[in-house]
Amino acid sequence: MNPPLRDAKPSVALYWDFENLHASLSEARLGEGSYGKPDGRFRTQEPLIEVQAIVELAASFGPIAINRAYCNWQFFGRYRDVLLQNAMELIQLFPPGASTKNGADIRLCLDAADDIARHSHIGTVVIVSGDSDFMPLAQKIRAGGRTLVGIGTRASTNRHWARSCNTFRYYEDLMEAAGVAAPPAAD
Repeated sequence: MNPPLRDAKPSVALYWDFENLHASLSEARLGEGSYGKPDGRFRTQEPLIEVQAIVELAASFGPIAINRAYCNWQFFGRYRDVLLQNAMELIQLFPPGASTKNGADIRLCLDAADDIARHSHIGTVVIVSGDSDFMPLAQKIRAGGRTLVGIGTRASTNRHWARSCNTFRYYEDLMEAAGVAAPPAAD
């Protein structure tokens, strides 16, 4: 018999601004601005994100109830196996034109706000992004009594976003703790 929900450990909602993290890691490897060029962005992407390390960090806060990633997945097929192994719900965002500015951010914010309003068992929200667009969401999450954990790269994380989280972890530190070698930096 399952214990009543009030006795269970609060669960975790994990939201990925997937392309944001991938773009940051790509630019660290190939040089600033390289990902934003059409030949950098609109092609099949090599896997750069250590998905498992982030999932393990999120799971350290409690059982993961939501594991949702936002991206235009047509270029990220090489992540298929690791995404399936981690039971990630993939949210497909088709760009309305050449620019996809804020599409993932808006959808992620709407879903997270809806989820924390509907699911009282969520105690921790983890957002994988370095984007300051999530600061208003951070205020809502914290006002709702939830703990907010942010994850992003050092080079692309907005310092105000990092400070708006209860805890912020830099991706590079996670990789170092997991014993994963950092990708070579651009020359």
